[in-house]
Amino acid sequence: MSNVKTIGILTSGGDAPGMNAAIRAVTMVGLSLGLKVIGIEQGYRGILEERFVELSAERVATLFREGGTILHSSRCLEFHEVAVRDRARKILRAKGIDGLVVIGGNGSLAGALALCNPEEAGAWAPAVIGIPASIDNDIGLTGMCIGVDTAINTIVEACDKISDTASAHDRNFIVEVMGRDSGYLAMTAGVASGADLVLFPESGRTKDDVVEVTTAAVVRKRRGESMAGSTLIIKAEGVGISPDELKKRLHVRLIEELGEKEAATVETRITVLGHVVRGGRPSAFDRLLGSRLGNVAVRALAAGETSKMIAWMAPVQMSEKLGIRSAFDHCCWLADLQATLDETEKLVQGDSIVVQWRAAMLNGLEEVHGKEKTL
Repeated sequence: MSNVKTIGILTSGGDAPGMNAAIRAVTMVGLSLGLKVIGIEQGYRGILEERFVELSAERVATLFREGGTILHSSRCLEFHEVAVRDRARKILRAKGIDGLVVIGGNGSLAGALALCNPEEAGAWAPAVIGIPASIDNDIGLTGMCIGVDTAINTIVEACDKISDTASAHDRNFIVEVMGRDSGYLAMTAGVASGADLVLFPESGRTKDDVVEVTTAAVVRKRRGESMAGSTLIIKAEGVGISPDELKKRLHVRLIEELGEKEAATVETRITVLGHVVRGGRPSAFDRLLGSRLGNVAVRALAAGETSKMIAWMAPVQMSEKLGIRSAFDHCCWLADLQATLDETEKLVQGDSIVVQWRAAMLNGLEEVHGKEKTL
């Protein structure tokens, strides 16, 4: 058992639907264990500015319904400096916060690991547990991050509506979704929405390749038996060509493939979903996921754990790196934070076996009416 008496909670980096559910769970479970729970506003910057608020059961009772994060979030680039982290540890110690739950993505977890590093902290380091929250699903050693399910549902709903107007007018739609260097949202939403083409950075396609595969998808639909000339193309923002450039180059290629007269009848529209993907009330799954990860995080701190991230149903290929399965939730593992960050780097670089499997799966899907790949 640990000596943790007071737990701090902070959300850092990009917000994700379901963060509030995790905050609620950490608070409720912490209070049930007799711990004091302190919310830290504005992420790591909030530690430095001493923006602390004590959380009660009444304050968080209905929190799981709300999107975003009631603790707010901000970037804190100066937290990369050892002297700044030393000051943060000094403030936490003065406030009696000896345990910390960090809810966020790659940068947030890196900050958490640095904060609890005993070699850097010396005689006193807070116990720290991370909870993965990133709509991009770009954190290693976890099958799902908080916010991903809500984001996918938002994209699919938007694409369903776009498909209605696209089919009514035989238009092509290029829908760009968030994801930075990860194409996970584009991949999963593409399958769920029945997109004709999914463009994702993990495929390794050049700009020219992207233009060619997009042209092929549009021409195929124009010449198909269904007489439906509409094409839904989902593009991850990490693909190295802007929607505007892709539209212009697509038009040039369509003139070459279809002739100027027919190409003139082909309309292509662009929809960039942007930050709408981050917003909205969390789905039932994200409410449950945030609650379950928050529960295990507090109990891990109470059991004396530190420098861990609570992983959710990690891919079986990663099992040898995960370490301890949680005794409180059979779907959760206590993954080493450093191993998590190492695997995250591989995920971003495309070297992870998980990313390679995703890309191979989508690249391997074939058109029903031919052998040419559509995804």
